[in-house]
Amino acid sequence: MPSTISPPPSTVSAPDSVASPTKITFRAVLLSLFLAAMWGYVVPIVDFKFTNTFLGAAHLPAGAIAVLMALLLVVNPLLKSLPGRLALRKNEILVVFISCLFSCLIAGRGGENLFVPSVLASFYLATRENQWLSILEPYLKPWFTPALENPEVVQGFYAGGGQIPWGAWAIPLLAWTSVIFALYTMLGCFAVILRAQWADREALSFPLLKLPIEMTHDADEPAKFGAFFRSRLMWVGFGAAVFVQGLNGLSLYFPDVPRIAMGLPLGQFFTEAPWNQLGATRLDIWPVVIGISFLLTSEISFSLWFFLFFAKAQLVAAYMLGFQPNMLPDPVWTRGFSKGFVAYQQFGAVLAYALVVLWIGREHYFYVFRRAFRLEKARPSERDEPLSYPAAFWGFAFSSAFILAWMVAAGVRLDIAAILLATYLLIAVVLTRLVVEAGVLLVNVGWMPLGPLSGLLGNAIPTSSAVPAAFIGTALMTEMRGFLLPSFVQSFKLAKDNGIPLRPLLALIAGVIVVTFGVSIWSILRLGHSDVGGLQLQHWWSQGTGALQPVRTAEYFSRGIQESLATNWFWLFVGMSFTILLMNARARFAWFPLHPLGYVICTPFAILTLWFSVFLGWLCKTLIMRFGGTPAYRAAIPLFLGLALGDVAMMIFWVAIDGWQGRMGHYLMPN
Repeated sequence: MPSTISPPPSTVSAPDSVASPTKITFRAVLLSLFLAAMWGYVVPIVDFKFTNTFLGAAHLPAGAIAVLMALLLVVNPLLKSLPGRLALRKNEILVVFISCLFSCLIAGRGGENLFVPSVLASFYLATRENQWLSILEPYLKPWFTPALENPEVVQGFYAGGGQIPWGAWAIPLLAWTSVIFALYTMLGCFAVILRAQWADREALSFPLLKLPIEMTHDADEPAKFGAFFRSRLMWVGFGAAVFVQGLNGLSLYFPDVPRIAMGLPLGQFFTEAPWNQLGATRLDIWPVVIGISFLLTSEISFSLWFFLFFAKAQLVAAYMLGFQPNMLPDPVWTRGFSKGFVAYQQFGAVLAYALVVLWIGREHYFYVFRRAFRLEKARPSERDEPLSYPAAFWGFAFSSAFILAWMVAAGVRLDIAAILLATYLLIAVVLTRLVVEAGVLLVNVGWMPLGPLSGLLGNAIPTSSAVPAAFIGTALMTEMRGFLLPSFVQSFKLAKDNGIPLRPLLALIAGVIVVTFGVSIWSILRLGHSDVGGLQLQHWWSQGTGALQPVRTAEYFSRGIQESLATNWFWLFVGMSFTILLMNARARFAWFPLHPLGYVICTPFAILTLWFSVFLGWLCKTLIMRFGGTPAYRAAIPLFLGLALGDVAMMIFWVAIDGWQGRMGHYLMPN
């Protein structure tokens, strides 16, 4: 049957087709702020208390898509049946969706709220034997954590059943909130600077926006449901996801209901050397990832899974060359996902890719710089940006300076603080490109910048700087699956293409961030102090690897760095050189099948769990293009978008059922 939706992602919203500007309505603002408060309260409960499917923690958040579905399939049909023009307009719906790209991410796993358990867990689990207090206390400021001057706060958070000690929390909350809001300001200004280069000049495809674009494509038409929801092929994909996830959910409550296996650990089949070096590789099927991967260019989807096995093959080759596993360096910062020589390659790839991407846009960035110093007049297009370029440049500069000053006040030496912040920004550039160019829902590198820097700079980083830097890196720079730069860039792209004024939108986003962050921190403290207690919350986040990473890193530095710095630098340059080679090959040869974005994400948890679903999406597209050509591919797009939408619908359905029944640990997305 013919396709009922618009062309592929690369052509859905060209700059020439930008809609005329419309105002952001008062009811859209109210609804966005209401949802910000709701998600701020609900998401921590889902993520940390029940440990069920994350409503955020991905850059196509299930919560945001759920809001779209509710508005398009329930609210608007009801409003259209009433007299008067009460139905929400397309741009009102998109404004609400954009607000959820922030409110769903800030409140849950992957947000900066990790600072709460990270400043408590090390003190709660400190003993005379591990001597953690003697490592931490000499190097932390009194305002850094309530545990230093009010040890009972720690016990109260993990035991629960009491009241929130706001007096003890006041100064640490004020300190951390100030630096987190400075971080959000820095990322927002950075996104303003990046938008025109990535969206207009390079015309990146923004594949994660394809689903909301198609869902709202004709939302202003008088029909109750748009063409997307009238597509039979879409409902076939939707039904397939609903059937599988519905059956598997029922089997949790009723064991007699058969279950369809959605994952298979491969380690049990590769127990003999050298194949046991493949490690904890899994086959996991995530329908929403399959649906989105179908939209990607073949070189990207192929590279995302190919380079995982490229990295694994290096481990097998090292073993066959005589390097036994215990002979290969395994730094603490890799968290077991890869050996040191592969991890330093990835770090080098991240640095090289970010620098080349910034170099490609140098003309635009130099223009922004000249505008900041009034060396050039504003071009007409600048009037449509969320901020003027001088405001964005100086906002970025002053917020960055505040973050540096904050780190120095916390005890980090200025040069170390500057290197950490610069590295964080380069990582942020790469992870955002993974979202807006490669359509990866779940992005992270799995380590904070201090980790690989320790193996490159060694004992040049003193323990006095390493201890506070470890806390800062853990809270703000490690679990970046919910960081906001991709949300800013995607929001500006979606709004600009649909005629939503960016400056009022940015003001609304600021309000949403403030409301969500404030409510979410209150919700988290309530869960610890007044509800179940920190010991009953999600283990990794509250007392496990994530929360204890600061003290583990501090121990690492207190013993002295024992790694071979020359070897680490060698593998760093290997990763950088190979990445530059890949980018040059792509620029020179149209047939070259590899994209460097696959190499920069070849080791973290994200690709370990997503790779097989990306492979299935790539395989489906390859077969359809091979035997049916472009018309068949376009006709099949509704099927795969329906698969993604059906999966999200079941996520929301089971989150509601599990919350009602008190079921824990039921997730339909990587946790």
